[in-house]
Amino acid sequence: MNAFIEHPLAGAIEADVENDLVRGVLLTDALIGTFARASDDDLAQNRCFLYHVIGGGTGDWDVPVGGMGAVSGALWHAASEAGATIVTGAEVTKIDPSGEVAFTLDGEQRTVRAGHVLSNVAPWVLDRMLAEAGVESAAHSDARARPEGAQVKVNLLLSRLPRLRDAALDPAAAFGGTFHINESWAQLDGAYATAAGGGIPNPLPCEIYCHSLTDPSILSPELRASGAQTLTVFGLHTPHRIVDGADVETHDAMRGRLQRAVIDSLDSVLAEPIEPLLLRDASGRPTIETKTTLDIEGALAMPGGNIFHGPLSWPFVDDDADLSTAAARWGVATEHARILLCGSGAVRGGAVSGLGGHNAAMAVLESHPHR
Repeated sequence: MNAFIEHPLAGAIEADVENDLVRGVLLTDALIGTFARASDDDLAQNRCFLYHVIGGGTGDWDVPVGGMGAVSGALWHAASEAGATIVTGAEVTKIDPSGEVAFTLDGEQRTVRAGHVLSNVAPWVLDRMLAEAGVESAAHSDARARPEGAQVKVNLLLSRLPRLRDAALDPAAAFGGTFHINESWAQLDGAYATAAGGGIPNPLPCEIYCHSLTDPSILSPELRASGAQTLTVFGLHTPHRIVDGADVETHDAMRGRLQRAVIDSLDSVLAEPIEPLLLRDASGRPTIETKTTLDIEGALAMPGGNIFHGPLSWPFVDDDADLSTAAARWGVATEHARILLCGSGAVRGGAVSGLGGHNAAMAVLESHPHR
């Protein structure tokens, strides 16, 4: 355990695994949304790896029946049943330590005041909302620098699964789990070097998921009957710096280049090109969607397109940490007593674990046991 927590992940993998391909597949869990080398001393790759293999005590990645929207719907229903008021389409503009939150809704500036504000935005974004209220963050430091994501995501709707070069292998078996392509140890290191120099890796390391095999309910009955399938491709080592600051035209061109890199990487392991298998929408356009880090930043206010809201923390507290408040003990504290973190920026709340939301709620309940 000390070797993993105190030293770069490269040492542990190289000590226990000899095969270049197996080493690379292991390393990919350390690189999801994280631009790092296996040997980096800041150990960002170690923390990313931990959050991706710790789930449920088994490391299994579960897919909710009906897709992630089913989870949102269940939360909505439970909150509504408990008497919560849910407002959508609002843009929060500033947050005051007193618990006052200013937001814009339907073009009108409004405010609401609460005993506690649970923030599910990146700490970097929260700093700026506080600054709008005239509050400067004393914690603003290198650890709170503008985050950088490092992924490109491509969703495809296909008429069927593509044929594989190994004709003896059923495509449904190959795509039923995580399908790794161009992710050997050497390929990942070479891809990092290319991206660090401002280029797009070739071949692009990618991971493929076929959610429609796991949960066919995400497709309409007509699409299921036709044999259609979805593929989601997650490209690694595409840091935000590649698209950061680009105008619309330049970003569109770069999105096209990244999409091309994903398709080329896919085609490199298939027995047939993927593009002819794309279905067409009502307007005749191929059903393919590519999201860069800049797209993610624009749609979800995740700075730098960082899907973890910033650098992940270790899921434990330091020996000398101040645990005098419920918020500190649950790992959701900010500099302001009324404002708690409830997302991936919380200690012990990283990635899509959901721990941040649970822990923020527990901190509030512990602070007010008689409510």
